[in-house]
Amino acid sequence: MSDAISYTWRDPITDDEMVDLVRSHGGDAVPGWWNRVRRHSLGWVAARDGEGVLVGFVNVAWDGADHAFLIDTKTRGSYQRRGIATAVVHLAAARARAAGCEWLHVDFEPEVRRFYLDACGFRPTEAGLIHLATKH
Repeated sequence: MSDAISYTWRDPITDDEMVDLVRSHGGDAVPGWWNRVRRHSLGWVAARDGEGVLVGFVNVAWDGADHAFLIDTKTRGSYQRRGIATAVVHLAAARARAAGCEWLHVDFEPEVRRFYLDACGFRPTEAGLIHLATKH
């Protein structure tokens, strides 16, 4: 296995690759998810090892104008803590900026706060959220 990692913007990723990536770190993969989601994206960043295996990913959704949203940042379990997630987020931010977006948003769980704020340069903001599945 090569340690060389390549990063690409909007290169093809199969649904099977996404399922494998999610499962690699214990996530609950839903087959067909990526095939449904990608058409709504401004773009995505893929990180691949020297063998071409998908080892990192982030999706960039957007509103078609000024706002882009990072979702589904993932790193293959055996590749974590190597800076791959930071690199995919930085490339995603650069591509969103190049597309004319003014703002890049991200929501995250408390355990990854330091990653997004310290490693990736996001700043904390006030926001609101409704969990639609439980809202009556």
